[in-house]
Amino acid sequence: RANRGDGVWRARLDDHLGEYRIEPLQLRAAQLMETATAVYGVQAMGALLRLLPERDPHPHLYQALDIILDNLHDPADAGELFVRFELAVLNDLGFGLDLTECAATGLRNDLIYVSPKTGRAVCRTAGAPYADRMLSLPAFLGEGQSKAADPESLAAAFRLTAHFLNRHVYDPRGLNENAARDGFVQAALKALERRGSPPALDRAG
Repeated sequence: RANRGDGVWRARLDDHLGEYRIEPLQLRAAQLMETATAVYGVQAMGALLRLLPERDPHPHLYQALDIILDNLHDPADAGELFVRFELAVLNDLGFGLDLTECAATGLRNDLIYVSPKTGRAVCRTAGAPYADRMLSLPAFLGEGQSKAADPESLAAAFRLTAHFLNRHVYDPRGLNENAARDGFVQAALKALERRGSPPALDRAG
């Protein structure tokens, strides 16, 4: 796992086992096995990817996975990337969250809540009467935000994605949340707390 290569699959018919020819391009496995965070992260992402339809191409998820694997050596940065990866998987499974505007007012600013039922953002004013029933929307997940995650906001982001993964993916399929995810979440939060300041992610574009 975690190595990158070019692969060609050949078979006479689509339902045949066929054969693969693999050319390694980037070997990461040895480095990733050095930390528990990286091991947990690879396992957790692999479990998510197995939820996708077989043979259904997802090039943007492949690109996101490649970036995360390059950053798993720094669990603080990897935590934020992992949350965004979970959001992307939810979107590809048909359960994407709308975090761009308030579901009640259409406003695109001061969005601090997410409806646990609809997965849509809610602004401070509209959500205040129902605050105890809302999920928190961390500022770093807001549209156009450049603010990095701190331990509190990263923990809130993990709770957000866990809620919708359980609601739309795991529970309907009779599955339990992958144990490796919990290990990764705890390691990423501890690393961010030790750092003492938000991670400086390169946000190109």
